[in-house]
Amino acid sequence: MLREPASGVNEVVRRATHVLSGSAIRVSCRTHLGDPLNANEVIELLKQGWLTTVPLALLSVIVFTIALERFWRYRGLEKATRDLARKQVDALVRRDVATARALCEASNTPMARVFGEGLRWRNIALEDLNEVLNTGRQEALAELRKGLWFIGTIGSLAPYIGLFGTVVGIMRSFHAIGVTGDTGFDVVASGIAEALIATAVGLLVAIVALVLFNWLQTRVSVIAQVFARSTERFVQALLYVEATPHGTDGGHMPGEARDGRFSPA
Repeated sequence: MLREPASGVNEVVRRATHVLSGSAIRVSCRTHLGDPLNANEVIELLKQGWLTTVPLALLSVIVFTIALERFWRYRGLEKATRDLARKQVDALVRRDVATARALCEASNTPMARVFGEGLRWRNIALEDLNEVLNTGRQEALAELRKGLWFIGTIGSLAPYIGLFGTVVGIMRSFHAIGVTGDTGFDVVASGIAEALIATAVGLLVAIVALVLFNWLQTRVSVIAQVFARSTERFVQALLYVEATPHGTDGGHMPGEARDGRFSPA
């Protein structure tokens, strides 16, 4: 007769203990989740995952350096190219080739070299002239794309570096379990924290690098369109000069033969 009340009391005590422990766990979780990480805790987490965070930090510094240098290189390039093309057209319409060459020598834009090369060769067909200008334009664009491949590579490679750190952190957690024989959270916490911080840093670097890469690629595409339109206007001005029968030098441009064909100036 006494076993049933005892078992009933034990069941009540067990349930009460379970409820109280669950409440304590929820309160503890809310307390920890409500406390943001301070700077020292973040630095400590980064130190734990130094195997991946240090290389990723160095790569991110290189990415930002290249991006800032390219941003400074692209700044105002479209406007400068349009202004140079407009001045070139005005000079060629006046058949003032000397001024056109002087404009190319005074300008530091990439298309100045292309226009200067186009002014040198005159005794070639239109297709050949377009080929010369297109080659120069592609070389100028290749110079503008210099370094972008590295930013794109880091954007693609950074998540895998973070994944490598994640694997290393998990391996350390299992190694700690094997050494201590304990599966408690205190044993595996360090390895799991290292794994998570490596993943987070890898994703952060990848996101920033890909954003910069896509933005810089878009800027180069816009500049390439400006280069193409400027080249078309330059060729049209040369064709106008060739078709014009009179000029400042006895009706002929410097470097133009009497039969209407063009020779190297």
